[in-house]
Amino acid sequence: MSAIQATDEIFDPFVLIHQSVTARLQTVEAELETAEQKSRDLEASLERVRDLAEESRVVEKHLLNNLKQFSPSEVQETFGNIRETQLSVERVQIEYEALASRRAELKDQGQFLRSASQILADLQRMYGENGAHQPPADGDKQFRDASRQVFQIIEEERMRIARDMHDGPAQSMANLVLQAEILERLLDRNPKQLVTELAEFKNSVRNALEETRQLIFDLRPMTLDDLGLVPTLRKFIKEYGDRYGVATRFNVVGQERRLLGNTEGVLFRIVQEALTNVHKHARAKMAEVTMNLQPSRVSVVVKDDGQGFDVARTEANLHKNKNLGLLSMRERAELEKGTLEIRSQPGRGTEVKVEIPLAKR
Repeated sequence: MSAIQATDEIFDPFVLIHQSVTARLQTVEAELETAEQKSRDLEASLERVRDLAEESRVVEKHLLNNLKQFSPSEVQETFGNIRETQLSVERVQIEYEALASRRAELKDQGQFLRSASQILADLQRMYGENGAHQPPADGDKQFRDASRQVFQIIEEERMRIARDMHDGPAQSMANLVLQAEILERLLDRNPKQLVTELAEFKNSVRNALEETRQLIFDLRPMTLDDLGLVPTLRKFIKEYGDRYGVATRFNVVGQERRLLGNTEGVLFRIVQEALTNVHKHARAKMAEVTMNLQPSRVSVVVKDDGQGFDVARTEANLHKNKNLGLLSMRERAELEKGTLEIRSQPGRGTEVKVEIPLAKR
């Protein structure tokens, strides 16, 4: 190999990107291995603190039934220990749920990176024939445009997560710190008022926990890995209707079963994005999701009775109006060798249909 050929290979964009993807995949796999070990440790910790919490409930019951036998200081110390045990359970539970979400995210990243690595390897072979290391000009432009869209979608998602964290759990945690400081002052000044404030503090902790769990669910529902797509969609669609005041219905045609590979994650994200669009743009009163499970394929239809839109015009201007939601749905479907079809007319609602072939078991 000549020096010029060696230099061309070093600066081959596919080679460089492939190396970057491979390095990132190794990092993700290492982090996943660490997360798996930490998850096992947290499971053991969670079991221990739950046992302690159960014991503390027995102590609390005994204390309340024999209150006159204990001094005020003993009562205060015992209740303090009980409360600390309960908080320990909640802290470990939150940490475990957050870690489970991170593990699922790492698994998704690993799957995506392995697919990207395979695609890049195929492109290297395709464009490396006959010494042609560089893709044609048009192909190079399309590759850059596709990469730009991917990075833009990722950045938009990061901004959404940061905004949700700032407006939700971060604000709640800041309020909890302030409430804790108030409780600290009341401990000596007004013990009677402390009881009322503690009840409010407890409600605030519950709300913060619920916000955190909702954010974790939005990032990656743990039920998707544990129970599968159908139970996860059933829960998500019901909560979606309750949250936004939309009448929802979920139908399943065919035999309920788990789907192989990344199909469940892809379908969940497409349904999630389609319903997000219903909430943001459709002004709908009803949304219906129908899943059709067949031996060789699966399809999902999301239909609403909202205001609709001009599909041809919208898709023609996808790159101009930065409608990343529609782009991400289509890209997700195509990654699984599926198809996505959108039908809509102004004033007549919208129907989004995704169909994905299933690998043989």
